[in-house]
Amino acid sequence: MAAAKAYRKKPIDIAQDVVNKASESGMFSEITAVMPGFVNIRLKEEWLAGYMNGMASSEKLGIESPEKAETIIVDYGGANVAKPLHVGHLRAAIIGESVKRMGSFLGHNVIGDVHLGDWGLQMGLIIEELRDRKPELPYFDENFQGEYPKEAPFTISELEEIYPAASGKAKEDESFKERAQNATFKLQNGYAPYRAVWNHIMNVSLADLKKNYSNLNVHFDLWKGESDAQPYIPGLIQDLIDKGLAYESQGALVVDIAEETDAKELPPCIVRKSDGAALYATSDLATIVEREQDFHPDRYIYVVDKRQDLHFTQVFRVAKKAGIVDSDKKMIFLGFGTMNGKDGKPFKTREGGVMRLERLIAEIDEAVFGRIMENRTVSEEEAKETAKIVGLSALKYGDLSNQASKDYVFDVDRFISFEGNTGPYILYTIVRIKSILGKYGEISKESSILPAVSEAEKALQLEISKYNEVLENSFAETAPHKICQYIYDLSNACNRFYHDTKILTEENKEQRESWLCLIRLAKEVLEVCIDLLGIEAPERM
Repeated sequence: MAAAKAYRKKPIDIAQDVVNKASESGMFSEITAVMPGFVNIRLKEEWLAGYMNGMASSEKLGIESPEKAETIIVDYGGANVAKPLHVGHLRAAIIGESVKRMGSFLGHNVIGDVHLGDWGLQMGLIIEELRDRKPELPYFDENFQGEYPKEAPFTISELEEIYPAASGKAKEDESFKERAQNATFKLQNGYAPYRAVWNHIMNVSLADLKKNYSNLNVHFDLWKGESDAQPYIPGLIQDLIDKGLAYESQGALVVDIAEETDAKELPPCIVRKSDGAALYATSDLATIVEREQDFHPDRYIYVVDKRQDLHFTQVFRVAKKAGIVDSDKKMIFLGFGTMNGKDGKPFKTREGGVMRLERLIAEIDEAVFGRIMENRTVSEEEAKETAKIVGLSALKYGDLSNQASKDYVFDVDRFISFEGNTGPYILYTIVRIKSILGKYGEISKESSILPAVSEAEKALQLEISKYNEVLENSFAETAPHKICQYIYDLSNACNRFYHDTKILTEENKEQRESWLCLIRLAKEVLEVCIDLLGIEAPERM
């Protein structure tokens, strides 16, 4: 119907032309054109079985390498050092990890960068709070000679307590705030004692962040931060001035980004404040300069809170206007919505504070452990290990199954349910298939998938056949929720087939092994897909 105007023909005539051409292919048992311009298709069972066997015997189940493998930077995570990970960090981490895994699996060179907040006023605040608490430390003795200690003068828990205390103090005490600003300035200008404190903060924080991200099954290729971009800022500013793009406005240096096609007025991008300080935009632009120099990426994907939309519109436009990146380079802003409680407000602890990620994971693991122990078929020890795997799947799937840009309600009871569109339901389907295959034992090597003999079997084969298209589209649209929808539909098709088919009691060995080959292929598809979501399946549940 969409082609009718272009070809100046009736939709039904175009449909009939398609039918005439396609009916020679041998794929279809039935293909007909119907008014006003639809094409109805039934695939031949023999052709579909052949496609299943082709998938089963090929690498990556038939995913082909891209014509041109791209180098892609995925900027996600965005945690601040010296602060614990909390629920607000969850979406950036797991959406970004999934996007990175999808791109890598499809054959691209994908580089994940955590892009830490490690260079702002928070550093000066920590330094000055440390001075008040431990004035005897060598970093605060101007006459100190020699090397600074290798051991940090604080643990991660002390550091996590120091920052909020300093932040609170700066709001009450103007002179403390000024000291912190001065300390930040000295740090950023290379003052050795403060650089030594900063290195301690970084080492202690990174060890803790790596542990916590690892517990989420999230892994970065680069652990760069805002500090890494600093050497590029002076050259960037000068380049913007030399090209006539940056000009002074009320003492600040700004770059216009408005375009004639804009539906609303967009303010200029400030790249230097009136006091000479750089801003987030300056740091983000300098980071792009560094990335272009180090990696020459073909594409950028930023996984950030959707409220940062204007900021990244400004940054991307300045980058293209200044020729830092080519004007046609893909720079994708994947803005995500908020994770809310059942009251519809941003998710908080019962006490009303922001919940630490560690605590959230522990609470979900505990809830899943309780469910597993209700139908106790495994030891307590195994139940605890399984609960960790299933709990993480509940948490990640509960998030990723929503379109990234939408806000969603975090509902533990729904997320840990073994029924419905949930992580545990998907894992339960995989574990059930593993159990059937385990009971049967070795399938003979010459066995293959035969043409479907029931509607449930054909429906399962058709669902499996969507695998390539789903994976390619999900990455092209940076949409992990499409993989979630697919594996939910595939799990439903698996379970319908299982209920309708007596697999292990089938007397015909060839038929029995054909069905086992089919569910094994379904399991492999499900396992690839959950891995792309950063989830794994246990052996038993």
